[in-house]
Parts: sequence; structure tokens; C-alpha cells
Amino acid sequence: MLTKHKIKNSIIELIFGDITTQETEAIANAANRRLSPGGGVSGAIHRAAGPELWEESKKLGGCETGEAKLSGGHNLKAKYVIHTVGPVYSGSADDVQDLKNCYKNSLLLASQKNIKSISFPSISTGIFGYPIKEASVIALKTITDFLKEHVEIELVRMVLFSEGDYKIYKSSLEKILKDKNAD
Repeated sequence: MLTKHKIKNSIIELIFGDITTQETEAIANAANRRLSPGGGVSGAIHRAAGPELWEESKKLGGCETGEAKLSGGHNLKAKYVIHTVGPVYSGSADDVQDLKNCYKNSLLLASQKNIKSISFPSISTGIFGYPIKEASVIALKTITDFLKEHVEIELVRMVLFSEGDYKIYKSSLEKILKDKNAD
């Protein structure tokens, strides 16, 4: 499954797949504050990258919610891993801003490092409990708004872990693009 849309000079893609096998220049890691392997997406990325990723991550000094930090990709196909810590869902307004910051700061870091393509998982929607429909709108609005202002990133790919998540993201993206065209 693949959905692709052009935003200015960039492309946003949605796919159903495995974040650890993406051939984009960077992949985003839905990390914990210590940047340790953990479970979920982070555990899968650390397992695929090998123990060198954890060794390098220890030197980054952790990461606060909404921030982003860069490491090498080690045994991954991606050259880099951008670690970002999503909010543990509480239903507060801070959750929304923290989740926006995850995507925005990851994209800013990619832009600063001249990274042209990045794959994201659905941040905070696993063990951190963020409702997927709400998270998809926040993620996709943040990404599409960023791409309108920053033409240096050529491809942003959302890699969804389940067919259900893919369908939710696809529906959200179609609505966002339709609403923006109505402006």
C-alpha cells in the first residue's frame, strides 16, 4: 500500500511497512528519554541497527519530550537515526504541542544536516497511548506545513505498522489536503 502526494517540491508518502527496512537517508525513532532500546519502534530500530546504536545513543545525553537528536544508522539501510521523544498521552494541550514538536524538530534537524529523505513511524501511538486518529492529523498537518516552507527535504515517508493505521493516516491526509485546497 502506498499513498503519495506532492507538497510544493517535496513528496509525502504513506506506506504500510517496517520502519527498520526503509531506504530513506534517515529514519525517525520514537524514543524514550534515555534513548535506550526499550520496546515497540525503538526496540525494533535498536535491534536492526545493532548494539553500536545504543553505544552512540548513550553519548547523546538523553532527549526531552519534543526534542530531536541525531545518530548514525549503523546496520540500518538508513544512514541516520533521528531520535525524538513523543508525549505519553494525557489528553492535555501540552500533548498536542509536544507531538507537533517531535515532527517539526526532527524535520528541522534533518534540514540542518542536509538530509533529503526521512521516514517516520506514528509517534506516541503505541505504548505511549496517543489516539491514532488525533495523532495522524497532528503529524500530517505539521509535516505538510513544514514542507510548504522548507523545500530542501525531498521526501517524507510515514511508515505505518498496521493496515488499520495506514487507512487512518490516508483518510486524515486526504481530509487535510482537501481542506487546504478549499482555503
